[in-house]
Amino acid sequence: MHLLRIDASINGPRSASRELGDIVETRWREQHPDATVTVRDLHETPIPPEAMGAAVSAAFAGESGPTEAQAAATVLATVLVDEIEAADAVLVDSPLYNYGVSSQMKAWIDLIHTDRRSAGGSVRILEGKPAVLVSTRGGSYGAGTPREGWDFATGYMRAILADLWGADLTVVERELTLVGINPALDRFAEAGAAQHEAATASAHEAGQRIAARRTAPVAG
Repeated sequence: MHLLRIDASINGPRSASRELGDIVETRWREQHPDATVTVRDLHETPIPPEAMGAAVSAAFAGESGPTEAQAAATVLATVLVDEIEAADAVLVDSPLYNYGVSSQMKAWIDLIHTDRRSAGGSVRILEGKPAVLVSTRGGSYGAGTPREGWDFATGYMRAILADLWGADLTVVERELTLVGINPALDRFAEAGAAQHEAATASAHEAGQRIAARRTAPVAG
């Protein structure tokens, strides 16, 4: 068994999304003690922002062949899809930044879509595989809040992982992660603590769920 974990937080060990991701991974490892885990930290080793353009343009290189940058981008796209294909389960930690996904996460997705096996997202490269999306938000964006509907990341990641790529997706969500950090949110301390507790329980359940799941057989 093999788990692919994608981290996108800029906050290292202080990250709320990594904290929940660690719980999911721990629960998964408990059921598969001899399994392997590949961790791709998109902050520590970011996908070059120009990689998508280089990989796309490589297809039009002509007789002179691809440039060094084009070749490198194409190879990296191949590696990213190889990692997905090798995984029996996938864990993606994706915090909300400026109301959307991080630039690191977007670059990862964009480069994957340049590989022929993904075909721009039209091939379900995670078909039937269990996956967990950890989505964290510093504030609150639920019904009745001043910024209701401003979370443009969680729906996007659901669409990519489940709708386009075909994963059997479980979502773990936590809001108000900046309580105790941003003084403007101090009055939401009780709600923030409740969010933390609920998300922690959800992460435990999600880890156990994907550990119990097996990749669905491919029809053919």
